[in-house]
Amino acid sequence: MPPYNRTEKISVLTTHAFIMPAVAIYSIFLPLKLATAWLYTGLPICFIGGILMLIAYISIRDTPPDKPVTKGAYHISRHPLYVGQFLIYVGMGLACASWVILLSATAWIILWQIAISAEERDLVEHYGESYREYMNRTPRLIGIPKSSNNNP
Repeated sequence: MPPYNRTEKISVLTTHAFIMPAVAIYSIFLPLKLATAWLYTGLPICFIGGILMLIAYISIRDTPPDKPVTKGAYHISRHPLYVGQFLIYVGMGLACASWVILLSATAWIILWQIAISAEERDLVEHYGESYREYMNRTPRLIGIPKSSNNNP
């Protein structure tokens, strides 16, 4: 776990201690909006988020510990686990037609931007120039990777 400054600690604590548990508890009591556009929009987004997280975990598993993870889902995002989790929350919010979950997902991703900065400082310190190069060619959350000489 990277060393967090005060703002980053508050961000992580708020996310883990309040937002995520509140959404989990709240979602238990929400019915899915069956046979609606909400459900048919939300479930695929949830599914995509879950698949993205699965691919990210496989990439982590298959990468030696002395190298930064840059393959698989990490090719399109430096933090695909966060993106996948965000997509799951958005999908849940849509499937249940819940503005509370959608607002929570938005708050969650904003707060995690702060924590990601600390994580990336730690990764640069640990992996050095190879992680810096990875940062230069790969979007933080999602986007089109920039091409490089060794990454056609």
